Amino acid sequence: MIVTTTARPSGHPGYTETLPCTAQSAATARRLVRTALAVWGIEHCADAATLIVSELVANAVDHTDCRVIRVTVTRPAPDVVRFAVVDKCRTLPVPRIAGANEERGRGLAVVEECAWRWGADRLPWGKRVWGELRCEIDG
Repeated sequence: MIVTTTARPSGHPGYTETLPCTAQSAATARRLVRTALAVWGIEHCADAATLIVSELVANAVDHTDCRVIRVTVTRPAPDVVRFAVVDKCRTLPVPRIAGANEERGRGLAVVEECAWRWGADRLPWGKRVWGELRCEIDG
């Protein structure tokens, strides 16, 4: 099945894209983030930003049975960028400590380490898990 997606401005400075809830959507989410950061002139934040959004997408894929997710990239303040993944599962994520020999289970720890702050908001029909970076415009 071929899925075509189009990034759309989300009202205030931002972009949003609805994607299938599959592991392959992480690459599309990373492209969306890189595009938004380039438009805003803050490409220097791309490494941390793409890592955060990759982990948020992976958590939605691994811990929900949703068919689609919505990825958003917004600027709630001039020096803050927010990356969020919205799904229809109302269960909020719980950070855990992965054992030294475990291959998985570090997603939220990675988000916490990379992000300025992160959180999750319960919505009437699901949840939004987000991470924020402080990104000054170069120049």
